[in-house]
Parts: sequence; structure tokens; C-alpha cells
Amino acid sequence: MRVLVDETLLRALTPEVIGILGRRGADFAAAEDAVQDALVEALRVWPHDRPRDPTAWLVTVAWRRYLDAVRAEAARRRREERVEAEPPAGPGQAVDDTLQIYFLCAHPALTPASAVALTLRALGGLTTRQIAQAYLVPEATMAQRISRAKRTVSGVRFDQPGDVATVLRVLYLVFNEGYTGDVDLSAEAIRLTRQLATMTDHEEVAGLLALMLLHQARRPARTRRDGSLVPLAEQDRDLWDVRLIAEGIEILQATLARDRLGEFQAQAAIAALHADARTVAETDWVQIVEWYDELVGLTSSPVVRLNRAVAVGEADGPRAGLAALAGLDPSLPRYTAVTAHLHERDGDRATAARLYAEAARSAPNLAERDHLVRQAARLNAQLG
Repeated sequence: MRVLVDETLLRALTPEVIGILGRRGADFAAAEDAVQDALVEALRVWPHDRPRDPTAWLVTVAWRRYLDAVRAEAARRRREERVEAEPPAGPGQAVDDTLQIYFLCAHPALTPASAVALTLRALGGLTTRQIAQAYLVPEATMAQRISRAKRTVSGVRFDQPGDVATVLRVLYLVFNEGYTGDVDLSAEAIRLTRQLATMTDHEEVAGLLALMLLHQARRPARTRRDGSLVPLAEQDRDLWDVRLIAEGIEILQATLARDRLGEFQAQAAIAALHADARTVAETDWVQIVEWYDELVGLTSSPVVRLNRAVAVGEADGPRAGLAALAGLDPSLPRYTAVTAHLHERDGDRATAARLYAEAARSAPNLAERDHLVRQAARLNAQLG
């Protein structure tokens, strides 16, 4: 009888199988290629003949694919003799190499785009085609990007230490891509971050997971049926996922209690204050400004200072918000849109309309551009 293949299970097993091949002598690039071949074979075979031990089956097939590749190259003859002397294929020693694979995929030598692509392949178990569709590039282009990334890390040993902060930045890049193609990258980033949280006791991992959950909770209210953006102040809060909000706040409170504040924890605290407000009017903007002050101290990021100006405008009035923009580069992304918003709040609709139109011309995506155009049109209609 034909049964459906559990693709979630395949994705979850991918890093474990790569790790087993790595301990048997395969370098990362060769192991990852062999495992991808095994996943394709599983999709073909398992609907008709589901194995009793999926991990052992994948290891066996992947190991055979690896040995085939080794034998195909005469230059690797000595390595072939060494790997053939290894024990028979099987699940082997119960060692979880997933964390090291995270570090490899987020290696500092990789560009952010390459690190994201390699993470989705090796840890997410996504195919090159799926990743290419998600990032709206040709499959051949994505294949080249992944191949270059694997060559970059091919000489890095599995037991070398890695940088958790770099891993978290890569996961946050994945999360912010949202839903494109046929892959929900936000959900995939949350799955991978949950997995990372089970392997390392790190406050910022918990902080990032809480931040993702709190943002994801508001996702159903962020766009209208026509795809247009809904600003936070206009969102239907009944559409927010209270289960995700509760989980995110619980994780955040537990990690903040350890008193080792980091960037993602501070961002999650701001998101939690928004999520905790039953109405726009009940938002605790004073506390949000205080958290932005903490965040500025942690990052010195101009983007954080820009967002802080919006919060100051809500807490202390639009003119205070405009004053908080002092010293920021006007070419900063969304600077003009924030300035327009604060001028509108201050009653200067003509200036706000002009600035909304100006911001629309440099918007980072189509949805945001259309939103800013509508804002300018609305104010111009009021001005007559």
C-alpha cells in the first residue's frame, strides 16, 4: 500500500545523517551531497516500502552514495581504502552533530546569502529547487551559490568551535524572508531555532525563539486579502495567535530572569509589550522606549535608533519623535517614511504627504511601496 512520506521527519533527520557520515570520514560537502541523494531516494521508495528504522535506512543509502562518489575519483583511491574499512552502515554511535552543522552553515567566511542557502539545504532538508523558488532566483543560480558555500567550508572539521551569534543572525535572516515560493521560511526558521534551543543553553537562542514566536503570532493580521500591508495600529488583534504569544512570553520571561541581556531578548521584550496590549491605546510606549534605550546600548544600530524615534513619538509626542531623529542619516532605509508618520501625527499633512510619496520611491518591496503610495494619496485627498 502506498503511504505518504513524512517530509518533516526527513528534514529533522538530515543533520543527524550528515553528522554520522562526517564522523566516518566524509567532509561536509561530500556528506551533504550524499544525504541529498538519499533523501531523493527516500521520496521514491518510502511510499511503497517504509523502513522500520528511517535513520539507519538513510545512513545506509547515503553512505553507499558517498562510497560511489569516492570510487569515481582515482585521486581519492587512498581515502576509499580507509573508508571501506569502517564498520557496516547503520545509525552508529548516538552523537548529535547538529550544532556543529549549524556552525558550519553559518561560517564567518560565507556571505549571508550563501549561509542562508546552505542552512536551508543541510539543516532544513530543502531541495535546491525549493530554496531557489523561495528566493526568486533560477535553480542553476542557487545551485552555484550552494556549491561555492560548500567549497568554502569543505576543509572545516566537524569538531571545530563555532559562533552562536553568527548562527542566530543567519536564522533571523531566514525568518525575515517570510513566505515565498512554496516554502514557509518563517515557520522553517522557527523549527530550526527550536531545534537549536534544545541543544544549547544560550540566552540569545531563547531570546530569538521568543522574538520569532511573537512576530509570527501577529502574522495573520499583517496583510489584507489583496496582499496590502496592515500597520500595527490598524491590525485586528483578534486574529493574533494567543497560543504563540503565551509561549513567546513564557520563554522570554525565563531567559530574562537569568540577567544576561542580549539584542534578541531586548527585541523580544518590545514585541511582547506590543502583543500584551489589548488595544492600541493600551500600549505601554514608555516601557517600549526604555527597552529601545537598552537595545541602542547593545547594538548602536541606526535602525534601532530609527525605531526608537517612532516609540518616542508615541510616548512623548511627535515633536519629541522628530527630535529623536537628530544625527541619523536621512538615506537610512525607512527614514523618510518614519519622518512622514511623525509629521502626520504632528498635524502637518502637507509635509507628510510629500514625504510619503518620496519614501514610496525607495521602498524595499512592492507591498511597502503600495502602502506608502496609499498613505500619500489619502492625505492629498484630505488636503483637497
